[in-house]
Order: sequence, then structure tokens, then C-alpha cells
Amino acid sequence: MTYSKALNIILNKQSLGIKPGLERILSLLDTMDNPQDKIKIIHIAGTNGKGTVAATIANALINEGYKTGLFSSPWIDDYREQITINNEYISKKDFADYTEKYCDNDCTEFELLTAIMYKYFADKKVDYAVIECGMGGLGDSTNAEKKNISVITSVSIDHTAFLGNTLEEIARQKSGIIRNECPCVLYPNPKCEEVFLSKAPNLIKVSEQGSFEKNNLATVNAVLDILGAPNVNETVKLPARQEMIGNIMLDGAHNVDGARALASVLNNKKVTAVIGMMRDKDIDGYLSIIAPFCDRIITVSPNNPRA
Repeated sequence: MTYSKALNIILNKQSLGIKPGLERILSLLDTMDNPQDKIKIIHIAGTNGKGTVAATIANALINEGYKTGLFSSPWIDDYREQITINNEYISKKDFADYTEKYCDNDCTEFELLTAIMYKYFADKKVDYAVIECGMGGLGDSTNAEKKNISVITSVSIDHTAFLGNTLEEIARQKSGIIRNECPCVLYPNPKCEEVFLSKAPNLIKVSEQGSFEKNNLATVNAVLDILGAPNVNETVKLPARQEMIGNIMLDGAHNVDGARALASVLNNKKVTAVIGMMRDKDIDGYLSIIAPFCDRIITVSPNNPRA
């Protein structure tokens, strides 16, 4: 199978939509001999900051000489960028081979991608796998391992159609990645920390550092402390996260907290905004924060069934 054909097969599974629950992926992983139980996992859930925290932890481990897998979404330029080892994309051949072997099932796009990730990391014998949840935690397809170091980043309202309408309900979903007797690191979440304390009485709470960026960094370093790795001084800068290209800023914020973070760097400038979102987002809440900074707003529809 060619890479192009494999990519079309997995993208066509977008038509199945989002189906929270572990039955399908656990069945598929069983046919793979449960690769998720053969790797050391650092599992990250949260509403905002997951990608930054995941990438920063992975880079720190790579710099210490560990063979480190990273699973993070969404993709920007190349679909394969979601599955990397030591910052190298999964090869087109490996992606095509795994897809051909394991695509004949009713798994959704993200479920199949997650299963391929587990199998690839296990086959390549990574020292650590840093895995970012797709959505929520409890019913997310990444929530298949028996042991992990769990990490909870900033929690706010998002994906309400799937996770619930209150902060407590959403926190409960994200707490689903916590494992008994395994370490859990919690970003400062004072409004819902009791949910996590009830699930992990001995969790490591990161103290408030004064800003979103500093809180992310402190969360990363708390994880590195558990692993016995040196602390880092800054977080990784990800593409399309307040990224400047000339006088154009690219940003992936799509919820109220993300909008606040974006607004904090606009410095009362009036801008032209081009905005496209999935229909399950709090678009009105987002616009209520961003619109005052805009002279003009151009709306577009992403090329996605959820748009």
C-alpha cells in the first residue's frame, strides 16, 4: 500500500465522527498484542497547554539521550507529524504498512491513529512515550494503558457536547487518565482541583506561577523531577500557537481560555481576524473576547465534517 492510499483510508474514517469509548480501540490493540502495556507512558490531558507541555517534556527527554516518542495533535503541515520519535516523523512506509494491516475495522480516525502510534512506539522500543489526549480523558482512545505518569494541564470549558457543560464534569472526564498508585501532576486548577484530589489523593500540585506560560513550565519541570531529569528554562514554541509570520499571527485558540491568552498578546491592537472553527466550539464566547480587538472579522469553514 502506498502512503497516499493509506492516508486516504485513515482520513475517510473522519466520516465516522467522534465516538468516545474504549471498546473499539481495546479490541484493536488486543490484535496487536497490547503494545500500550510495553512502553513507559507520560499521559497528558487538559483543555489548553497539552501540546506545549507534551512537546517540552519530550524534548527534555530527548536531550538527555532517551529515545522518546511523542503523540500530539492536530497536525499542521504533514499528517505524520502527530507520531514522532526523537522529533522524526513516522516514515511513510511504516505509516502505510501499519494502516494496511490494521485498518479493516470500525475504529474512528483518531482511534486507528492512536493504535498505530502505540504499535509503532512499542516496535521501535522507545524509552518513553509522551502521549497527548485527543479529547477529555476517560473515554479518549489514548486512555488504554494500565500504568502511566498522568499530567493535567489547564482545565476550562470546551467540547461540551462530549464532556459536559460544567467545569466539574469536564474535570471528571480528564481525571479518567489517572491511575492508582501512579504519579499525577496537576497544573494550577483551583476551581476544580477537588475533582482530581478525590481521584489521586497524593497528586503533585503545581503552585501558581503568575502566568499561563510559567504554569506550563512548572508543570513540565514537576514531571521531569519525577523522572530524575534536569529542569528546563523555557517551553517549546509550537507552530500555529501565537506564531508570527511577517505581520500575520497564526493561532489555534478555539475556546474562551485560549481566547484570553491570545487577547493578552494583542496589546489593544486592532486587527483583521480570519476565523474558522468546528461547530461544537463556544464560538460566541470566543468572539466576545476577541471581537473588541478586531477592525474586521472574516469567517471561514474548515475542511472538516465537524466544521
